[in-house]
Amino acid sequence: MAAENRDVVVIGAGHAGLAVSHELSVAGVDHVILERAAAVASAWAGRWDSFTLVLPNHTIQLPGRLYGGDDPHGFLARDDVVALLREYADSFAAPVRTGVEVTSLRPRPDTRLELRTAAGDSMVARAVVVATGAYQRLRRPAWVADVPDAVRVLEVGEYRNPGALPEGTILVVGSGQSGCQVAEDLVLAGRSVVLACGRSTWSPRRVGGQDFVDWLILVGFMDTKSDQLPDPRMRLFGGGQMTGRDGGHDLTTRTLRAAGVRLGGHLTGVEHGGARFAGDLRESVAWGDQRYAMLCGLIERRCGELGVTPPALPGPEPFVADELESLDLGEVGAIVLTTGFRPAYASWIEPADAFDEMGLPLQTDGASSVVPGLFFSGTPFLRSQSSALLRGAPDDAPVVAAGVLRHLAS
Repeated sequence: MAAENRDVVVIGAGHAGLAVSHELSVAGVDHVILERAAAVASAWAGRWDSFTLVLPNHTIQLPGRLYGGDDPHGFLARDDVVALLREYADSFAAPVRTGVEVTSLRPRPDTRLELRTAAGDSMVARAVVVATGAYQRLRRPAWVADVPDAVRVLEVGEYRNPGALPEGTILVVGSGQSGCQVAEDLVLAGRSVVLACGRSTWSPRRVGGQDFVDWLILVGFMDTKSDQLPDPRMRLFGGGQMTGRDGGHDLTTRTLRAAGVRLGGHLTGVEHGGARFAGDLRESVAWGDQRYAMLCGLIERRCGELGVTPPALPGPEPFVADELESLDLGEVGAIVLTTGFRPAYASWIEPADAFDEMGLPLQTDGASSVVPGLFFSGTPFLRSQSSALLRGAPDDAPVVAAGVLRHLAS
């Protein structure tokens, strides 16, 4: 079968792919969006039932469509986010082709790019925009292989609600944004919950009459560039402990303990039917407190420079470790892994040297530095800290689309 020829292919019909598609459509560029799932915004639709955004609704910004609802300081629920993105796609007749999974992408000698799909079809394009997101592969700890067969192990993407899990204690592994939200969802439903904690940032939901995120936007933190980070590994740090559930409230290891969640440090291994914890809970919480203190210092310093009165920023409450050393897995019905994701671009895109040691693309303003005609959108720190967020789409998508236009013209 002959390969289908296209000028531009966008891979992924999430918010990043749709945003680029909108800009290409405005410019009159013929293109197609390939989405492996059956519908637009499938990644959002796959979140757990009680999921909400953690950034205020007013940060929902897409090219040609800013948030216009009546709750700018609230937090959209999962199904509302999905509805918004599908309505957005319909608004400009986004050329989405669903049920098409791209399994490989490589440059050809004639400078075009060749794509192959799970169905065995092939396509050749002058330019390709990869908008699949960088959080593609869960970090699956080696100790999972030692978990008794009677204990169900789920990745966070498989979790839906407390009632869908077996009876018994639920062990949530990972105390970042998703881990804390899942732990809260479970304990509010009356489940017995143990949270294995690592290092994570946290912040209060509101200070000085405003959402904490609004202060971070005001002082420029959300627009941080990758070269401004003290350590490039921070590009893949997970979101801090925060929730938009029930209108938004504080969510930290401290609030979870107060709600009845039992805490342990890092889960280091499983043996003899039991889980072992590292005994480092105090150190992990202290690390998060230090990160929070750094944010407070930034807000106070930048507010002074801007001539704005800084808010009264509360310090962390005292924390007594009182942590679990081990857990008998005989009382555990399920383990939910929220252990972080890593990029998997190099597993299906050639050449491998188009990506750095962390698996992120080598690029400038979304254009690959190695493969002409290859572009990325929605990647963490593509251009700023907001690049993977809904907030970053109106800044990044026009730049990526302009790069595609320049490439086509050349």
